[in-house]
Amino acid sequence: MSGVVVVGVDGSPSARKAAEVALGLAKSLGGSLHIVTAFDSDRSETFGVGSDEVKVWNSEAAETVAKSLGETRPGVEISYFAARGKPADALIKEAMRLDARLIVVGNRRMRGIGRLLGSVANSVAHNAPCDVYIANTYDD
Repeated sequence: MSGVVVVGVDGSPSARKAAEVALGLAKSLGGSLHIVTAFDSDRSETFGVGSDEVKVWNSEAAETVAKSLGETRPGVEISYFAARGKPADALIKEAMRLDARLIVVGNRRMRGIGRLLGSVANSVAHNAPCDVYIANTYDD
């Protein structure tokens, strides 16, 4: 039973772990992986000096993760998308647009004070149009 697995990334190690879990699930389901990143405004950081300067835009996080995951585990179709807005909203909209089977989110901000303030995982779990898998992305 195949389908699309959607995962959100933001360039953090926690998001990378969630993307790796999502890739494994997509492969197990015989489906594809769709990596989404959300941003409030398209800001950039500059690395290097002079002619060796490279600008990295925050909207490129999904593309960067998609390409690196594609190199580590061939055989799964991987696509990516950058959306302006809140992460939970972007994941839900993409899951609806693609008629996704599953959304994978990390459990970052689900412990301690973050639990009271809310998290992307909590918002997605309560509003998703499909199943939600919350990946353990903590090191302990």
